[in-house]
Amino acid sequence: MKAPNNQAKAELWFVPGSQHLYGDEVLRQVARNAETIVAGLSRECGLSVRLVCKPVMTGAEAIAELCRAANAGEQCIGLVCWMHTFSPAKMWIAGLSGLRKPLAHLHTQLEREIPWSSIDMDYMNLHQSAHGDREFGHICARLGIGRKVIVGHWRDARVQRELDDWARAALAWSDMQTGRIARFGDNMRDVAVTEGDKVAAQARFGFSVNGYGMGDLVACIETASQQQVDALIATYEADYEVAPSLRKGGARRGALLDAARIELGLRSFLESGGFTGFTDTFENLNGLAQLPGIAVQRLMADGYGFGAEGDWKTAALVRAMKIMGAGRAGGVSFMEDYTYHLEPGREMVLGAHMLEVCPTLASHKPTIEIHPLAIGGKADPVRLRFEAAPGPAVNAALVDLGDRFRLLANEVELIAPPKPLEKLPVGAALWRPQPDFPTAAGAWILAGGPHHTCLSLASSTAQLEDFAEIAGVELITIDAGTRLRDIRAALRMSRAASSLSERRR
Repeated sequence: MKAPNNQAKAELWFVPGSQHLYGDEVLRQVARNAETIVAGLSRECGLSVRLVCKPVMTGAEAIAELCRAANAGEQCIGLVCWMHTFSPAKMWIAGLSGLRKPLAHLHTQLEREIPWSSIDMDYMNLHQSAHGDREFGHICARLGIGRKVIVGHWRDARVQRELDDWARAALAWSDMQTGRIARFGDNMRDVAVTEGDKVAAQARFGFSVNGYGMGDLVACIETASQQQVDALIATYEADYEVAPSLRKGGARRGALLDAARIELGLRSFLESGGFTGFTDTFENLNGLAQLPGIAVQRLMADGYGFGAEGDWKTAALVRAMKIMGAGRAGGVSFMEDYTYHLEPGREMVLGAHMLEVCPTLASHKPTIEIHPLAIGGKADPVRLRFEAAPGPAVNAALVDLGDRFRLLANEVELIAPPKPLEKLPVGAALWRPQPDFPTAAGAWILAGGPHHTCLSLASSTAQLEDFAEIAGVELITIDAGTRLRDIRAALRMSRAASSLSERRR
């Protein structure tokens, strides 16, 4: 996938805390121990970004300066704090109050086990995270600071996985701060869920959404040279199975050439403008030979966010979840709940779209095909056709409720179709939602969930939880333990909290 602009240089700052009470030698030992943990995590954890050990924090001014430096540092995407000894929390107030970067609190200690035969007060005074971290946690709670709390020995696989999940969420948040979504055409007419407040979204999440005429895109498409088109066609033929009618000498070869020009133009436009995602709509195709199909699919595979019919919120979420899942097994794609299999006890959801499902989901080598499209009024579009690989996944959406944003996540199990989908001419995914279809669909609808989503085998609910905490938005999770009465209660609490917040303004 396309790497975010700052990923190569992105850093997490590991910040140990202590105090001068213990003397210089203890502080030097604290610093050495912190460096040991950072080196070990860097070696074993496979973090998505670089972990940098910072000096031991022992006073209010140093802490405030560190937090100011974190805020200003383009490379710093968040802090991981650990209180090796007791660190009086009042000295953290000024720094934490002004911190604008994501915060994780690692509640751990250097050694996994108590040295039963040799433990003495020197050891006890040095290894005090058991109550030093509680002091730190108290001041974060008192100040109302959202943060991730990770508990356990730093070498435990679970702890390392939680830290990497949070690091990926922090990286996605960092990328979103400067994200740019290009909107070709407007929203699909009269559709509510793909609309929203773009100014409020930029204030909350950082990414900007701006509209561009199809003429701007067409101008880029027309600059594609025949040499570029031929090279891209060669890539198509190497990476995918090509339908006979689209092969050299085939009756529909011209449509494949048009699709390649569209991809080259789209890619040129997005790269030159520094965009991280885009939308289009079949209701505005002036100047295009066909609705972009394979072009959108391949751009998504490279890490761009996408939303159909002008759905900029889903485009931004697809980009974020691409970053969260980068390098992990499985794909991430724009998706739509399309149709149901309602056999009692074996209900399934068939997800697809007209054209634009990302081939990173594919269980097999996709085929390039061309089929009619009953809407849009243009020539038949070229697309990649495949079925998604099976496995556990999460289906997520970003919702604009007018007064606030909400993230929705439904854990699902992707499965192989029980029978061949011989006549379905698109990329598709079949899944069983957790905990069951009636509960999942009912909860989604009660929460105002849209029909467009981001389906991911690579990113997770845990990462979305971390991302929601960083962004300061609510997350409604639908999983194996979900009950509709609990969802209704959570939604009532959310409405009440939002109403109270409005009255206080």
